[in-house]
Amino acid sequence: MKKYRRTYPLFSLCGLNCGLCPRYHTEGGSRCPGCGGMDFELKHPACGVIGCSQKHGGIEYCYQCREYPCPRFRDIGQRDSFISYRKVLSDFCKAETEGMESIQKELEEKMTILQELLSEYNDGRRKSFFCNAVNLLSIEDLRSVMEALRSMSSDSAGDVKAKARQASAHLEAKAAQKGMDLKLRK
Repeated sequence: MKKYRRTYPLFSLCGLNCGLCPRYHTEGGSRCPGCGGMDFELKHPACGVIGCSQKHGGIEYCYQCREYPCPRFRDIGQRDSFISYRKVLSDFCKAETEGMESIQKELEEKMTILQELLSEYNDGRRKSFFCNAVNLLSIEDLRSVMEALRSMSSDSAGDVKAKARQASAHLEAKAAQKGMDLKLRK
């Protein structure tokens, strides 16, 4: 694939929140730059969605295609890879009704929350879980969880494992309230 660049690589052509993906938050050679980010073609030498986009006039997002939703999106929420696909259709709907600025603003806030979880509450084993939780939970639910975590007693301030357990428990409890499972479906 030749070079493919996008102005906003954190929200992919196919609707994934690249900025919330564990591979985006990885250090080193396996780090993904997001959809159409710097050296994207080296990390993803073949992407059928990009080829499809080019055939349809070089659209920026699949929801802008005259054939959307095509068969590719019929079962999109049934499988996952590094990040959950469950939000793709609702995010595309939000982009259509509220504009991409709304998606970008929410994604930026979610990325800030994710950075805090990764820097303050990660015991080295929860990056994928945190990425998935932040992707799936609403911004209001995430604000609530973060407020609760920040107000916890300082008893576990130096114990990263305890903080990681507490963060995970709060995220799982919020998801359970919403009838949601935070596990990736492979």
